[in-house]
Amino acid sequence: METESEPYVRLATLRQLHQVVANLNTARSLADTLQTVADGVITGLGYELACVNLVRPDGDLVVAAFAGNAAAEALITGRVGSRVSWERRLHMGESWGDLRFIPHTEGWVLIDDDVPQWHTEGPEPRFEDEWHPRDRLYAPMYTSGGQCELLGVISVDRPRNGRRPGAWGREALQMYASQSAIAISNARLRANMQRALVRLEREQQALRASEESFRQAFEYAPSGMAIAEMGGDQHGRLLRANDALCRLLGRPAAVMRRYSFADLVHPEDVGTLLRTSAEGGRAELRLARRDGSYVWVSLRNSVVADTADGPRFLLTHVEDIEERKRHELQLAHRASHDALTGLPNSAELRARLSSRLCSRPGGAVRATAADAAGYETYGAAAGQQGDGEYAYEYGYRGDGFDFDQSAGGPGGGPYDHHVHAVAPDGEVDDGTKGLAVLFCDLDGFKSINDRFGHHTGDAVLIEVARRLTAGVRDGDTVARLGGDEFVVLADGLGAADAADLAVRLRNGIIPPIRVDGRAVRVGASFGIGWAECGMSVEEVLNSADQRMYMEKRSRAKIHRRAG
Repeated sequence: METESEPYVRLATLRQLHQVVANLNTARSLADTLQTVADGVITGLGYELACVNLVRPDGDLVVAAFAGNAAAEALITGRVGSRVSWERRLHMGESWGDLRFIPHTEGWVLIDDDVPQWHTEGPEPRFEDEWHPRDRLYAPMYTSGGQCELLGVISVDRPRNGRRPGAWGREALQMYASQSAIAISNARLRANMQRALVRLEREQQALRASEESFRQAFEYAPSGMAIAEMGGDQHGRLLRANDALCRLLGRPAAVMRRYSFADLVHPEDVGTLLRTSAEGGRAELRLARRDGSYVWVSLRNSVVADTADGPRFLLTHVEDIEERKRHELQLAHRASHDALTGLPNSAELRARLSSRLCSRPGGAVRATAADAAGYETYGAAAGQQGDGEYAYEYGYRGDGFDFDQSAGGPGGGPYDHHVHAVAPDGEVDDGTKGLAVLFCDLDGFKSINDRFGHHTGDAVLIEVARRLTAGVRDGDTVARLGGDEFVVLADGLGAADAADLAVRLRNGIIPPIRVDGRAVRVGASFGIGWAECGMSVEEVLNSADQRMYMEKRSRAKIHRRAG
């Protein structure tokens, strides 16, 4: 009779197993799946107690779900057993396929280990296959695939029929453990995916918030900002410009996108822009406005990097520094110019003279190419090498520059690109042009100061400065040395030219000067000196000063008196 009914029992068990496996796939979360696994052992496999022990990241196993006894569930759920203790249990007792059965005769050695467990008291078994309260049956769950790592262990107790499971019951439990492992892995995967989606959504929200913050900071920044391309044919082209930059340059945003900063920079500042490093580069330069004027800006670059493809855009901050630059230029102008007349002062005059002079004597005039050709011809005739050796001996290098191995200092190195200042011969007009230094001292100015006060004297100095400036060429320098002394630097003049210039300037000063309705008159004495290499600045100025005093003494007193 039992033999004939056994297939029906197995079929009923298979149907229950199918149902509980189906329930595993409907669980919403990992916790629901674990509890469904424990409940399925009770409802589908005919055991009174079931416990699901799940492997933690550290390797130990935690009681993640319990079914069949509320008191036991409250006592041991959440407790942890060490991986070492579990490994010992899974290698003891009898191996039923993937299952591990530890009979009560061996289990007493496990009473004091750290694996959470629940035991019930009961009578000793009366027959051989009867279940003892201290028998233990474990169904390990392994991950699918080639790794087959331990995922957890299902622990079952007290079969309802009171007997140890037969071959069919063991197969059903082993199959259920395999399906439970799949369900738990899937639940973990879903949980990880949900966490990843939540994290991704948060990151996207943060990114959107960051982009919005950047957009607002970019658009409404009080100073100019721009985004430009990096690399490729369109390197440097402006992609976006904020309102502040558009207002600063007087150009609408649509027009700004046609340009790069290289198109807008002042021609004199192109080198500064090119020398500015792309990463963290900073420069002060001038940018063109729509009306053709230029504005001084501080330009600072930073790279907006793309994590996948590397740097992509250049973020440029443009700060208007026109007022600061104007102030700096004013300070520099005050340091180098006379406060009363606005002319270059003594320090600026000396700096300009010094830039033209070197320590080599002015007589070392550099040879011309024609001279060099003559030297080489002469050298060849004298048996010298035809490769220019003779020309080198006489100081010609072959490219129009002096070659003096012994000279030192500015203009004195072996490759001298300095054009020497030379003095023309004052007695003979030989066509030599030089840098004339005209020292001017006003005649009769002291009496005007004494009679009419410093206010009138200052007005006279201002007018004299204006007349001197009007009487020279563009590029010439008119400087106030101090008091009523002025100096004029005029380059490219011969002796006769300098004398004519002195006469014109003197004649320009002599006409009456009206101050507060009063006409006053001053004269002027000029001394002409020449700036020549090998002389110091003081020597040049002293030479012109001495010539001025010589002229002052040589002229009749009546011609020097102020009217």
